[in-house]
Amino acid sequence: MAFPFFGDDKSTIARLLSTLPQTGRIEWIGQRPVRREPLVAVLEAELKTDSHMLGDHARPKAGGKRQVTLIQHESLTAVSSFLGLDAPLDPGRLRRNLAVSGLNLLALKNRQIRIGEEVILDITGECHPCSRMEEVLGPGGYNAMRGQGGLTAHIAQGGIIRVGDVVRVLESATA
Repeated sequence: MAFPFFGDDKSTIARLLSTLPQTGRIEWIGQRPVRREPLVAVLEAELKTDSHMLGDHARPKAGGKRQVTLIQHESLTAVSSFLGLDAPLDPGRLRRNLAVSGLNLLALKNRQIRIGEEVILDITGECHPCSRMEEVLGPGGYNAMRGQGGLTAHIAQGGIIRVGDVVRVLESATA
């Protein structure tokens, strides 16, 4: 007896990869006004099409793949657990712009998402931890973040985003 979602059929894998009916939520927005300084939590931010988040020091080039960064909100608890901490980490310590709950972010790679009513992001790749995690989180910080670093994105359509905005996966995949 064959099971409908098991087997070697590539179309089955493609169907599984494309099935993402869940929606997420923006839990936190952070900006880095100055390089190597702590992130500042904000309730809303403006993202400029093919550019950057206003208020963030980073000025990626047009067409860049790392114009904004996202982290899985649920990863805050996982990373703190790996470090032996009792409470979830503050998202700003992990140096990502957006914390998103309710969606498995790794499943969004090479997809488009809409945040709120205006903003569309092309999810471009994984945001691997850097050596600064040892400095920010202490010994073992880099390894605690491995697999939990989040994603990078290109701003396909800018606009205003707010904490609490819904995050939806768009049907069409990016190239």
